[in-house]
Amino acid sequence: MRILVCIKQVPGTTSVEVDEKTGVLKRDGVEAKMNPFDLYAIEQALLMRERYGGTVDVITMGPQQAEAVLNEAVYMGADRGVLISDRRFAGADVVATSYTLSQGIQKAGEYDLILCGKQTTDGDTAQVGPETAEFLGIEHIANVLKILDVDGNTISVLENLETQVRELKLMLPCLLTIEKDANTPRLPSFKRKRERRDLRPELFGLNDFADGNPAHYGLNGSPTQVERVFPPEKSTDRMMYEGSSDELGKTLADLLSERKFL
Repeated sequence: MRILVCIKQVPGTTSVEVDEKTGVLKRDGVEAKMNPFDLYAIEQALLMRERYGGTVDVITMGPQQAEAVLNEAVYMGADRGVLISDRRFAGADVVATSYTLSQGIQKAGEYDLILCGKQTTDGDTAQVGPETAEFLGIEHIANVLKILDVDGNTISVLENLETQVRELKLMLPCLLTIEKDANTPRLPSFKRKRERRDLRPELFGLNDFADGNPAHYGLNGSPTQVERVFPPEKSTDRMMYEGSSDELGKTLADLLSERKFL
């Protein structure tokens, strides 16, 4: 069984600057880490390889520094890493990102199953996985709690809905996004790190894709544009009041009314 896991490098801190012109995060020089939700997808892939055999590849889209999360996945047990990196991919919205990933996946090979984390901690849209599946023309299910069985060309899963959990079966190849309650991710192996420290991921750019039109990628290929993004203003201003409970209650009510909260 050939399995591919889509992962992403995200900022490791909440103190990230935003480019005022493009509305995208300034990632250069910012402490980064693997998207926490992707760890559950990697673990699920490794568990399935142990059960059904096959291979586990990982793929990510980002700058050269994103190679670090591919290495981390390989040290956890993945067989191969693929980095999609090209300056012409910068500033992509959800649609352009999904399309870029779909092109990279097609270049990477044919897969029976594609796994993604539920969402990312920097975008939180939870849309890239399903949209990538749509571009690939394959079936998909989001919020998968458990993979029950693979029987021939079908896979059975438990999907977590807002008010219920339901069992579904779909045809392979397909794409699943994995919930954080699906498993407990393993740690990277120091032994594998020593054995594979010289391994470098494969690198794909725009010129490697079947669709080499730059108008379909990055800011040019993004149908949505961020009008304005800005970090919340931090304030240490404080107001202290003293008095009885009745006096403090009236003071609070007057303040809320004055600021039009009431």
